[in-house]
Amino acid sequence: MTRVEMSERRVVVVGAGAGGLMAASRAAEMGAEVLLLEKMEQPGRKLLISGRARCNLTNARELDDFIAMYGPNGRFLYRAFNRFFRPELLALLAKYGVRTSQEPDGRIFPASGDARDVLAALQRYAGPGRVKLLNGSKVTSIEAAGGAVKGVCTGDGVFPAGAVILATGGASYPGTGSTGDGYRMAAGLGHSIVELRPALVPLKVRQEDLARSLQGLSLSGVRMTSFRGPAAHIDPNTRLRGQWGRGLGPGKPPAGVIESRIGDMVFTHFGVSGPLILLLSLGIVDALKEGPVSVAMDMEPASSHEEIDIRTRQVLEAHGRRTYRTIIKEMLPPKIIEPFLELTGIPPGKPANQISAGEREITVQTLKCLRLDIAGPLPLASATVTAGGVALDEIDPYTMESRLVRGLFFCGEVMNLDADTGGYNLQAAFSTGYVAGEQAATGTGEAGR
Repeated sequence: MTRVEMSERRVVVVGAGAGGLMAASRAAEMGAEVLLLEKMEQPGRKLLISGRARCNLTNARELDDFIAMYGPNGRFLYRAFNRFFRPELLALLAKYGVRTSQEPDGRIFPASGDARDVLAALQRYAGPGRVKLLNGSKVTSIEAAGGAVKGVCTGDGVFPAGAVILATGGASYPGTGSTGDGYRMAAGLGHSIVELRPALVPLKVRQEDLARSLQGLSLSGVRMTSFRGPAAHIDPNTRLRGQWGRGLGPGKPPAGVIESRIGDMVFTHFGVSGPLILLLSLGIVDALKEGPVSVAMDMEPASSHEEIDIRTRQVLEAHGRRTYRTIIKEMLPPKIIEPFLELTGIPPGKPANQISAGEREITVQTLKCLRLDIAGPLPLASATVTAGGVALDEIDPYTMESRLVRGLFFCGEVMNLDADTGGYNLQAAFSTGYVAGEQAATGTGEAGR
């Protein structure tokens, strides 16, 4: 392919988040004249709050397991990851002063634990004078003619360009600048937008009084299972041994089960949140479009129904004169005692030696299967990640260039790509940004293959 002269190949990058900064820097490194437009007053706003401001950069998983964390759409990323993946990312950051550390679960952070160091490294990569950054410059549309981009329109005027990279992010955390602008601009050029949904988002429950009574209760190592249908239809004697969900390997869950995972969660005044809930949320959001969804919490997943029954019976028999409330106090965190007693319906003052086999069974069932109806997710603006976006079949995975408009490139969350927590979403932004910047600067088509 004939290269276009650099004077005609200004690359405009729209959005100075993780993907945009990487794209702009790589394009400049390749010799392009690069203009980076950011509508906020400073770049990298969402990057600075990622990973609770620690910035979970990537993950130590092997490539195939890494790809699995994006679900079926992850296959799109093989080409980008073959070009720029974790080793290249960590080497680049090290070159610009960021040492990293790996945690036992595979997550990788800057050793300083400070997202500001990552932003500073990306800005150093952009280099003094190589990338022209204009903060407070909102792009309103992309100009195209004859099937190719011609420039971008802003409140300050039109910036001609031979290539435009959309790195506008999703529609979550709008305070950081991610307000869905990229979807509108891409649609205006003929691109299909897969329905936007909140991913990694807290969930509201219909049992509001119960949620409020448990507000602030954090539980570790519990199993949470999402079901199709109302909570009343969940069999309290359901026995689950495996885990099912995106990235958890092969095999299908039992009939009626959406996902089942073990992890940490917290009750809120509106429902449930925490890492475990965020991982379950997208499957629940999608299932809610088809009908009611409920969840069941197993507070003792390491023990079987039978084992807890034996243990409970032994405690009741050994302390026959104690009240049921006293027995339960020794089994559960203080915050959950009163709600638990109400859920079982067993008189709190009843002596342990008078607890019937049926009441003991209710106790075990409540420990193993606390059921809640899901009312819905919090709004998209409250989600960590946006699911949906520009349809992947309209983007070349080798180059990140639009298949519909020459010279239009995409990177990061604006595309129909999302993953679980653990560094996967940032790695996708960095990798697709690197490829988009490289291809926008050097020419599209076979050059990137």
